[in-house]
Amino acid sequence: MKMLQDKVAIITGGNSGIGKETARLFASEGAKVVITGRRQNVVDAAVDEIGNGATGFCGDAADIADHQRLAARVRDQFGAIDIYMANAGVINLLPSSMVTEEEYDRHFATNTRGVFFGVQTLAPLIREGGNIIVTSSLAATKILPQHTVYAGSKAALAAFARNWALEFKDRKIRVNILSPGPVETEILGKLGIGEAERPAFEQQMSELIPAGRLGRPEELARAALFLAATGTFVNGIELHVDGGMSLT
Repeated sequence: MKMLQDKVAIITGGNSGIGKETARLFASEGAKVVITGRRQNVVDAAVDEIGNGATGFCGDAADIADHQRLAARVRDQFGAIDIYMANAGVINLLPSSMVTEEEYDRHFATNTRGVFFGVQTLAPLIREGGNIIVTSSLAATKILPQHTVYAGSKAALAAFARNWALEFKDRKIRVNILSPGPVETEILGKLGIGEAERPAFEQQMSELIPAGRLGRPEELARAALFLAATGTFVNGIELHVDGGMSLT
């Protein structure tokens, strides 16, 4: 039997990168997957790519009303869920001196507030014995250049998750944090790293990672599958999937 046969999983930000690869793996393991994203056309394209009966929901992780709409839809369609992966996030690397109020608020609205209220809204639908996976970042615990606001917005997630692990213990819901290091995803383009600069960037990053390379989305997806399916005695941890970069 597949590891997630007939489980229901919601993955926010499942239309690209780590979220999409995790959705693909979960669906291939038998889960009924719902992905979310802000652009309908991108969500639709991701659903087609994931296959295996995946469905999409267009909404903004920073908007509490969208979490409520998602909860209502999932309740009507499935009744309950087994896995909630709070994965959606934004990043814009800037030195602190250049961070505007709008940029600060954008990071915390999605990366912090959105995760908190997403869990608050969807947790009542999680079946006993289900689990929550929160995607954080190596930047929450390791100092990286120009990551200050992003790091701050992610650092709160560890405190959230540890508290939730105890809050939900009576329902046997496990809560864990997935903290990636640098990964080969579309986010590199969004950071302004063009194709011409990418080899030099990857070389620079690789020198900081004991594994000698960037991570791949499928490697993060397999770590998420462990937390969701086989890590049944794992609760309240922060799993660094970073090739050892946290050690340097």
